[in-house]
Amino acid sequence: MKITYFPFLLIIFCLLSSFAPKHQYHVSVTQMQLDKAAKSFEISIRIFTDDLEKGISEDNNKRVFSIKNNDQNNPFVERYIRKHFTLINVQKKAEVQYLGKEEEADATWIYLEIPFSDNPEGWKLQNSILMEVFDDQVNMTNLKLPSGPKTFLYKKGQAVQTL
Repeated sequence: MKITYFPFLLIIFCLLSSFAPKHQYHVSVTQMQLDKAAKSFEISIRIFTDDLEKGISEDNNKRVFSIKNNDQNNPFVERYIRKHFTLINVQKKAEVQYLGKEEEADATWIYLEIPFSDNPEGWKLQNSILMEVFDDQVNMTNLKLPSGPKTFLYKKGQAVQTL
């Protein structure tokens, strides 16, 4: 009688792979649009929720956070984002206004607004979200300006770029 191990190995592989992390990459996507009429940047940042929870936890002495809609974590999210997402030039730092967050599936959307009436050319944008947590973190930022769209990739060691 010939015994085949393939079905058994397939079942073991499926069981073990179900314990794998939810995602094997660490990325956030930011959309920034300059609204000249409103004189502001409208910003939305999409981050994997479990990564955001880990970043906020490490920023708060390893306290455990669970990000959900209508939770009480907005002050922690806001403080974390303000620390890692800034728009600056030689004379000043733009004031980031935190509007809120929204959880969807495995990601959290964070909404910001930056009052802005200047020409953004020459300003520097820091997007170091989760870079202190994950060495392979990449933050893609899509910028829509009247002059046209631009995309920037922020990685460890390249957390600040000139617009």
